Amino acid sequence: MLPFIRLGPFLLQLPGLVLLVGVWIGSALAEKEAERLKLSPADVYNLIFYGLVAGLIGARLAYAAQYLSAYLANPLSLFALTPATLSPNGGLVIGAAIATLFGWRKKMALRRTLDALAPGLAAFMIAFGVAHFLSGDAFGSSTKLPWAIYLWDDYRHPSQVYETLAALAAFAIVWKRPVDKPGDGVNFLLLVSLSAAARVFLEAFRGDSVIWLGGFRAAQVIGLLALAASLWLMRVWAQRESQSAQML
Repeated sequence: MLPFIRLGPFLLQLPGLVLLVGVWIGSALAEKEAERLKLSPADVYNLIFYGLVAGLIGARLAYAAQYLSAYLANPLSLFALTPATLSPNGGLVIGAAIATLFGWRKKMALRRTLDALAPGLAAFMIAFGVAHFLSGDAFGSSTKLPWAIYLWDDYRHPSQVYETLAALAAFAIVWKRPVDKPGDGVNFLLLVSLSAAARVFLEAFRGDSVIWLGGFRAAQVIGLLALAASLWLMRVWAQRESQSAQML
C-alpha cells in the first residue's frame, strides 16, 4: 500500500491522483466514443463534468449529514481535501441525477449517450481498483493462500488486485463492443452486467463487507439486483430494436 508520497513539506495523496487520472482518461475516451456515435463531444464532456462536480458535493454533504454534530462544530472541515470523508453512495445518486437532468435538457439521445459513456466508465473503474490498492481500502478477508498480502495486521486476499483485474477484463470486452450495433445502449448495459457479476463474485473475498440481517452481504444483494435489471433491460431494448427493424 502506498497512500501518499512526500514532496518536501507536502504530502501527495496517490489514490486521489490515480482517480483524477482515471477521470481524465475516461472523459477522453467518452468524448472519442461520442464523436464516433455522432453525438456532441462537448455535451458529453459537460455531462460528465456537471455530474462529477455534483457528485463530489453530494458525497461530502451526505457524509456530513451522518456526522452532523462534528461538522456543525467545525463547518470549515466541509472543505477538507480528504477522500475518506465522502459518501460514495450519496455522491453516486446525486451525480447521476444531475447528469440525467443535463442530458434531458440538452435532449441527448439516451441510449447513444450511455454507449458513449461506457468505455470511459470502464476505464475509470480500473483506476478505482488501483486507488483501493494504494489506499488499502476495500481490503480482503483473511487467507493462507500463497498470494496473500499482509495488510491491517493479517494476511489477506488481495481483493484490490482482483477488483482491478476484473475491471480490466470488463474494459477489454466493452472496448470490443461484441453485442448489437453501436448506439443502442446495450454496450453500456453489458458493462453494468459484467461489473455487477464481478462484484457479486468478488465480494466473497472482501473483509470489509456490510452484512445485512440474515447474514447477506449488502453488495452482493445490490449486485444481483443490478445484474438482473441490466439483463432484463438489455432484452427489452434488443426486442424493440428487432421490432423496429421488422417494421422498416
